[in-house]
Amino acid sequence: MGLWSWRKRGPKAARRYPVPLTAHQLWMVSLSAPVSRDKSASRSTLYPFVRIDDDSARQWLAEQWGISTRAALVDRLDDLSRTGYRARAHRLTGVSPLAWDAALYVDISRRGFACGLLDEGDAWTALKNIVPSVVRTYASWHEYADHYLLGRQVWQDGLRGTPDADFPAPQATADAHLRALLDPANRTSPWNQAPWSAISSPDRTRGTRE
Repeated sequence: MGLWSWRKRGPKAARRYPVPLTAHQLWMVSLSAPVSRDKSASRSTLYPFVRIDDDSARQWLAEQWGISTRAALVDRLDDLSRTGYRARAHRLTGVSPLAWDAALYVDISRRGFACGLLDEGDAWTALKNIVPSVVRTYASWHEYADHYLLGRQVWQDGLRGTPDADFPAPQATADAHLRALLDPANRTSPWNQAPWSAISSPDRTRGTRE
């Protein structure tokens, strides 16, 4: 079944979008890297999957977020940018983990682009809109990762006793994924390819697509 599922997807996303991302673009896409754990996920393109799979993006938005229209997508992005889950986290911990909301914001924007709710220009504009608050809040990918995990833990705790309690991946899985992203020896990590300081430096074109 897994093999059939893979074959029914389209060509590699890099063939449809062949221009490599600039340093700033990769940095913005990389804000959603903590969410992108699946092997089918792309961490170096605006399109969220390695292969074209618009239906998966559409299904995920509808089932997990109740998003099926552009208006609903814009409303959700506005909520995540203004308050999101960090408002509840602040009440419980005294800390507002913007990173959790930012990662979800970028992930939703990319999936919205994949299924046609946002065109490419609007998707990049959405990602640019979250950058200033993230840069003001954090000074490194390490700080960003720490707050992402805090936000995820508060969200996961909030699911206890609900039908969705078993939905999240184990915390150990999220921890391992973040360690891999932060590992300086991991050449495939987008956080190593686009260091935190890249967004504050002049943008540059990058060579070949990773």
